[in-house]
Amino acid sequence: MESQTGLKLEVAALTDVGCKRTNNEDNLGYDLTAQLFVVCDGMGGMAAGEVASSTAVGTLLRAFSESTASSATIEERLYSAITQANHEVCALSQANEEMRGMGTTLVAAGLDGRKIVIGNVGDSRAYFLRDGGCVQITLDHSYLAEQVRNGVMTADDAGASPLQSLITRAIGTAETVEPDLFSAALEPGDMVLLTTDGLTRYADAELIGQLVLTHTDLQEACQALINTAKEQGAVDNVTCLLLRFSEEDSAA
Repeated sequence: MESQTGLKLEVAALTDVGCKRTNNEDNLGYDLTAQLFVVCDGMGGMAAGEVASSTAVGTLLRAFSESTASSATIEERLYSAITQANHEVCALSQANEEMRGMGTTLVAAGLDGRKIVIGNVGDSRAYFLRDGGCVQITLDHSYLAEQVRNGVMTADDAGASPLQSLITRAIGTAETVEPDLFSAALEPGDMVLLTTDGLTRYADAELIGQLVLTHTDLQEACQALINTAKEQGAVDNVTCLLLRFSEEDSAA
């Protein structure tokens, strides 16, 4: 509930193994002091996906927190922390035969005053909710999303394709990675959702907005999102992290 934004901050997060998987390769984390929030969706054989996502979350939070006293901008700090997470996962992958080829998506939100900066690699997404509307902030680094953006395929065709999990950029699969960064000025009432494709293959921005905005309790909103995916079969793990910003209590 702490905030350095001049706004009251509420946070809720839930992760679920889904209906088909036996293990959860998603990971999430946040540091209220450093004002950083992250969701990752790991991939790789055996337990490698879990290792990749947990390593990325831990490295990102540590690197970002360690840069708090630096003179770098929040964009530079987040970019650097993401590249450090990539280096750590890549090094683990190369050093362990059973983890070779593992990787993870990453979507993170960092706060600097009333400014929020979103960074992403892969197809885990950030959504921004304001005035009853919900829009996707991030661009998926996936084969299908790129086909749609290039006009090669329609969104409906992409939704029916068996290539849902084919991503074109990930943490840990190459020695370098290029995250996308997005920023926005926060206002009271704004909400941000960080989530994995375990949800977004079943819910578009409009449905996400409806589900979140009909629950005043953030934890219940996260559960409602997960339930929606599970009601439709949830073939993947499902993770949701919600942030809500409101005016600080004047008596505080």
